[in-house]
Amino acid sequence: MLCERHRIASYQWGSVVKRSVFLTGSATIAAATTAANAAAVPGGEHLVVRQADFDEASFAAIVGRPAQVRQVYEAVAFQPSVLGSIRNSLNGLQFGFGFAPGAIIAALAGHGPSTAYSFSDYLWKKYRIGEVFALKDSDGLPIRSNVFLKSAVAYDVSANPDDEKGMYQDTSLEMLQRRGTLVLTCHTAVEGIAKKLVARGYGGRATSAREVADDILTHLIAGAVVVPSMVATIAVLQSTYRYAYTLGG
Repeated sequence: MLCERHRIASYQWGSVVKRSVFLTGSATIAAATTAANAAAVPGGEHLVVRQADFDEASFAAIVGRPAQVRQVYEAVAFQPSVLGSIRNSLNGLQFGFGFAPGAIIAALAGHGPSTAYSFSDYLWKKYRIGEVFALKDSDGLPIRSNVFLKSAVAYDVSANPDDEKGMYQDTSLEMLQRRGTLVLTCHTAVEGIAKKLVARGYGGRATSAREVADDILTHLIAGAVVVPSMVATIAVLQSTYRYAYTLGG
């Protein structure tokens, strides 16, 4: 089980300058103390994110960094094939069209069940995400951790792109991130998922959806970028930052 104060600095809400109080829902902490732990909750604790809680300048620096090609993949239904599509796009742009790797940005815009791509193993296990969204492994059992995250392949830019065991054929989130992919997390979707978890009795010792949402937002995978609303963010990415839109899956 991950430590209760999983690396907050790993999560990006721009530079996460807005602060609020996070009440941990951990059974371990709850058994030891009732004191609240102060931590950053990306986007604040409102159901609808306010502009005052959004560091738009840092968001702009993340999504608007210099690039020749920007592409956003919208993913709602949980279909892991979207990760293969992103890999194929990165490979096609780099090797087929000759764009430098640093000149390419892909963004995984997950909301609905696909928000779970950005959830740490801690969240998958604690809130039984595989059961909630009926996500099963090859044996038909609920997935109990973020099996889409870790890479078992060495990062080697000199690798043969045709090597099926090399980095250019790896569809893990970690490798895609290293190759310039942004993993976005929808604040609105997290709020909805938190309500669903509590309603189904999967919230553990948390007494409210608010506590669960705070727990989720502060235990995302490294590098996750929290945005106010994914559908709004996609519009901004297209209109302001010239991202080409692709439906994931």
